[in-house]
Amino acid sequence: MSFAEYKMCMLCRRRCGADRTGKASGYCGMSDKVKVARASLHMWEEPIISGESGSGTIFFSGCSLGCVFCQNYKISNGRLGREITEEQLSQIMLKLQNMGANNINFVTPTHYAPSIVKAVKTARNGGLIIPTVYNTGTYDSPGTLKMLSGSIDIYLPDFKYYRKQTAQKLSFAPDYTECAKEAIDEMVLQQPKPVIENGLMKKGVIVRIMLLPGHVAEAKLSLKYIYDRYKDDVYISLLNQYTPVQKLPSPLNRRVLHSEYDEFVDYALKIGVSNAFIQEWGTADESFIPDFTNFDFL
Repeated sequence: MSFAEYKMCMLCRRRCGADRTGKASGYCGMSDKVKVARASLHMWEEPIISGESGSGTIFFSGCSLGCVFCQNYKISNGRLGREITEEQLSQIMLKLQNMGANNINFVTPTHYAPSIVKAVKTARNGGLIIPTVYNTGTYDSPGTLKMLSGSIDIYLPDFKYYRKQTAQKLSFAPDYTECAKEAIDEMVLQQPKPVIENGLMKKGVIVRIMLLPGHVAEAKLSLKYIYDRYKDDVYISLLNQYTPVQKLPSPLNRRVLHSEYDEFVDYALKIGVSNAFIQEWGTADESFIPDFTNFDFL
């Protein structure tokens, strides 16, 4: 099924206007056909997302942001994956629920938002009762997020950059910060207070800030902005998992130093952040990057 939103695509802030229903693809590299690279139980999200039995992650192919350091570059370029229908997508959700997933976690979903809305409705009519998670790089159009209202229970946005120059250099998106601020405002409007039951999030927003090597000062600016604006109405996840998987210039060619992450965490404590997740060392390992070569998920 094709959707009007794919005819002149404005789903992300690239606003490329591509007719993805024909032979063209958008900036994301995708047509209007949903392409999934992996669906499985994932144990390495935040504790209130993964719990003990895992998050039911569905990784979509393609990406509208295109960060130079992308750890999922094997699928973000759109080459790997399997085309499925919205009906099949809904069946994957139900299969993950039957496997014990705590939630359905849509990873890099922006360019397939209309299809996700339809598939969630079908899955819920078919018995889906666990929460849905929108796991995004946060370059989403406000209209896209409004479209998702009622379909998404938990928002899991990145807040990648605070400085325009960094956003331009690493994602070719100088407007990223302002766009991400608008997007997170809409997410919090839809899910204004976290709801936690038996150690698992049922509704709410978790903002992720991944510390990049050599970028402690910028990560602090991002953290301060998020905490000053939302206080304890959102959770904040401080990530140290950056892994250089491609050839990159210094300092992106190395992992985050212990001293850098300690400084970041100490700053969070200093400004009063309490609803936060801190990663243990060992997460910056390629074993935490999923295998995208097995498409047997139906």
